[in-house]
Amino acid sequence: METSRRTVLTAAAAAGLTAAAGTAHAARPATPSKEPFGTLPDGTKVHRWSLENGGTRMKVLSYGGIVQSLELPDRHGRYANVSLGFDDLTDYLDATTYFGALIGRYGNRVAGGRFTLDGRSYQLSVNDGGNSLHGGAQGFDKRVWDVEPFADRSGVGLVLRYVSADGEMGYPGTLRTKVTYTLTTGGDWRVAYAATTDRATVVNLTQHTYFNLAGEGSGDVLGHELRLDASRFTPTDATLIPTGELAAVRGTPFDFRRAKPVGRDIRAGHEQVVAARGYDHNWVLDKGVTRRPGPCATLRDPESGRTLRIATTEPGVQFYSGNFLDGTLTGPSGRTYRQGDGLCLETQHFPDSPNQPAFPSTVLRPGEAYTSTTVHRFSAA
Repeated sequence: METSRRTVLTAAAAAGLTAAAGTAHAARPATPSKEPFGTLPDGTKVHRWSLENGGTRMKVLSYGGIVQSLELPDRHGRYANVSLGFDDLTDYLDATTYFGALIGRYGNRVAGGRFTLDGRSYQLSVNDGGNSLHGGAQGFDKRVWDVEPFADRSGVGLVLRYVSADGEMGYPGTLRTKVTYTLTTGGDWRVAYAATTDRATVVNLTQHTYFNLAGEGSGDVLGHELRLDASRFTPTDATLIPTGELAAVRGTPFDFRRAKPVGRDIRAGHEQVVAARGYDHNWVLDKGVTRRPGPCATLRDPESGRTLRIATTEPGVQFYSGNFLDGTLTGPSGRTYRQGDGLCLETQHFPDSPNQPAFPSTVLRPGEAYTSTTVHRFSAA
């Protein structure tokens, strides 16, 4: 039987590690605190916010909405940072890995960086071979967000706002975006996205945290056990653009309907896995688009006992197995990140949807509201 969150937190307190367990049961958690985290070349100051609730600790940057640190207890109450990242702002400015960042306007790839909407063609910023990836060269991950902290009955968290001007990275319409990070009293991390536009546009927001539930810098995640509630996935061409097919996972390395180690079939020689150097694909969730977050993925590290359960309103999830980490980047642990040292589970609409009429639509029009919610639930046993 799974150890309860309360049991784990009690163990942490008994070990004298921190006062985090006590704050988990406080009637009103502390409002997030702010500290300087460097300055951009244009003189803009960047801040780091620290928040804690329900035994979960998080540090978030105003630059890119980046989750710089996510600390969780293991089955013995011992804490570790389970997200990949950097200690220094300069490393975030130079890297192209999107560690912990908010992604927009369009998460994932758009073929050729082009799409047509209402009879008009748009050319986007191209930054991934011939394609546009994660909003282009200066996507939402490269922007400084306005941040407002809060602590109330819903939990403790941050409201992040960014206004993307008409034409930014080639996208039409002024997009007003609000993303709310909440740590609940139970220690869940809830991400709620909202956006409006003054012209028809396309939107697909997501979060790009790399998870290693054993702790960043501890080695690869190939032994993590993953389950995805998806019977189909979207195969890609050589540039990782979906072909338009919704292929069955049965009998392929893409079948995670029952939990299995991430590395079990990653070297099985399947042409899709070979082309991506691992997993970098969109899974079509069986639940589809839902008004409330529905279960979609479970990730567990057998060694630490840490488990992540994800629920979302989105119809897809991009599972990326850290294929392009190459040992040139160093994390807060002082250890370099190599292939497979972290993985992403990016809840989303499908890649290249603006050019794929059969995919769920990502079009947002004036007078409409874009909303999306993803919940990360943590436990240890």
